Amino acid sequence: MTVFLLNPGPVTLSPRVRESLLGPDLCHREPEFFDLQDAARAGLLAVYDLDPAEWAAVLLTGSGTAAVESMVASVVPADGRLLVLENGVYGERMTAIAECHGIAHETLAGDWLAGPDLDALAARLAGSPAVTHVAVVQHETTTGRLTDLAAIGAVCRAHGVRLLVDGVSSFGGEEIDFGLPIDAVAGTANKCLHGVPGIAFAVVRRAALASAAQRAYYLDLTRLATLQDQRNTPFTPAVQSLYALVEALAELREEGGWRERHARYARYADAAGEGLRRVGVAPLLPAGTSSVVLRSYRLPDSVTYTDLHDGLKDEGFVIYAGQGKLAKSIFRISTMGDLHDADVERLVGALTKTFS
Repeated sequence: MTVFLLNPGPVTLSPRVRESLLGPDLCHREPEFFDLQDAARAGLLAVYDLDPAEWAAVLLTGSGTAAVESMVASVVPADGRLLVLENGVYGERMTAIAECHGIAHETLAGDWLAGPDLDALAARLAGSPAVTHVAVVQHETTTGRLTDLAAIGAVCRAHGVRLLVDGVSSFGGEEIDFGLPIDAVAGTANKCLHGVPGIAFAVVRRAALASAAQRAYYLDLTRLATLQDQRNTPFTPAVQSLYALVEALAELREEGGWRERHARYARYADAAGEGLRRVGVAPLLPAGTSSVVLRSYRLPDSVTYTDLHDGLKDEGFVIYAGQGKLAKSIFRISTMGDLHDADVERLVGALTKTFS
């Protein structure tokens, strides 16, 4: 029986992505590897039709958090100051990264069930002229909330501040307007792009690299970008994971791009949500505030998460628990990966059976 991963990454792979892992062994100092590296970098920029003269897709071997850490540690200049918007576990993680690297920073914490307070952000930036960058999670998978990047970008532009975006769970599945005052977006292969774990990346504005700091060694974004532009690499990358990323990017293009994938995610998420509504299971967030990538639901008192998880796993579906203070009160369902209409129909049936 196929087990579908409905957690927020890694995802259920398509057969062609899985088979791509059997590509030939490559030395990472040979031209064949650099062809592969170039294809992945170009494919990442093509997802949002970005100009390679203005933007660089920088590859890292690691998880999405490696890309976020590389972005924060590198792009905030040595004399810069970071304001982190915290609305969940992953915003808090960016604060922890800033602390680890000794970056001057402050936080603006908000209710996990609400989006960032725009008035509070404007007031903080007006009172903190030293802030050069705001860091925000676009899709906070703690709750499934989708942040209004356009609104935050407008506030940042009004105050002459740049934006760093954790797009780990949104790149390739949600809209990202790179015309906003964005300096960098961190992402990973094994979420909306449907690749495998092992490769992460930062899409960074080349102008931002000119003022970047060197706080990290392995995660130094400037060195990685410079060497990759030269068809080089400072370390041994996850070669087979790159095969999968290139194949997954080709699959995304053939699907019609991120907009078509977004629409498919939305259709499946709505179907699961409607099935749960019919058996009395309520969403955590109001309609229209969640990402299409993942949605959270309130766990009824009559069902434990363990029983829910194990019962659905027996039916071939792996879901995800809540995190932090929501660990015992919610469950989460993602619709990424190689899912099809018949699979979602069966999922709705399994959910209905569980809660009826």
